[in-house]
Amino acid sequence: MEVQEKHRFDEQSLGRFMSANVEGFVAPVRVEQFKGGQSNPTYRLTDGGGRRYVLRRKPPGKLLPSAHAVDREFRVISALNRTNVPTPRAYALCEDESVVGTAFYIMEYCDGRVLWDPLLPDVPKEGRLAIYRAKFETLARLHAVDHVALGLGDFGRPGSYVARQISRWGKQYKASETEQIEAMDRLLDWLPANLPPNDETVLVHGDYRLDNMIFHASEPRVLGIIDWEISTLGDPLAELSYLCMLWRTPKDWGGLLGHDLADLGLPTEAEMVAYYCSLSKRPVPATALWDFYMAYNLFRVSCIRQGVYARSLDGTASNVRAAESGKMVRPPAELAWRIVEQMAGGAR
Repeated sequence: MEVQEKHRFDEQSLGRFMSANVEGFVAPVRVEQFKGGQSNPTYRLTDGGGRRYVLRRKPPGKLLPSAHAVDREFRVISALNRTNVPTPRAYALCEDESVVGTAFYIMEYCDGRVLWDPLLPDVPKEGRLAIYRAKFETLARLHAVDHVALGLGDFGRPGSYVARQISRWGKQYKASETEQIEAMDRLLDWLPANLPPNDETVLVHGDYRLDNMIFHASEPRVLGIIDWEISTLGDPLAELSYLCMLWRTPKDWGGLLGHDLADLGLPTEAEMVAYYCSLSKRPVPATALWDFYMAYNLFRVSCIRQGVYARSLDGTASNVRAAESGKMVRPPAELAWRIVEQMAGGAR
């Protein structure tokens, strides 16, 4: 779309920067903005020779000190460009706010498909399993990266990832709480008291899901993982289980629960967990361990939605649909607590 008024900047200034810092760039530059609710405004650039790029920048206005860290995104993408993890090529980082008003970076434009619906309605039935395998195989590649050798040993704190996440999200939830939800109160007590012994540290994306990757236009192949805003050092099972929440959440949440997977040509949760574990040479997690991670991720989702809803009430949320998040705080929390109760009862 055309660039929104609030997100416009001096395109000639950008062109001068690119001429000096982006190899192969041909002036002038034409700027369009991607639609969507990204917290970091994202633009498609086209140069005078028809070559395309993507620009991600901090939004204008007063920001929290650690938020919208485009320098971290650029750093991790640049490092992963040297691995077999598919990431857009990173071209240049600019922290000089005089160029376009805020810090930004420029990366490759991956011309492919974004698959928004996990049912893959636009993919022939016989091709859907290959898409899922590519998604999990790419995750296994990411988790196999030697982050220390890549210079990312200080990209986060090693160990205690889930404990820190529960503490952080729990505090944010209580700070934005608008109604008492019994399941959330129980989870806030139970999760930190039942932390698993698993404490492996790998590089994690933080929001690894289908629509944060670009697929080849016709092949079941990932061209690039995008949106690295909350990437850090973390727990591989926390990220794997986040991806697998699809199978635990119902149709009306955009999940796979309730669908006839075999009829759709889609794999089961167990099949994809086993596939990832075979590729990553990790043991298939025991049921109780896996259920803990599933409950943790559903709790995290509730915390995030509560924060979005609270911001909608005070008028600071960026997404016009933020108020709808209030309706979706309780359901994942209650689902998480049902999983905990089933664990305690030995069901399943």
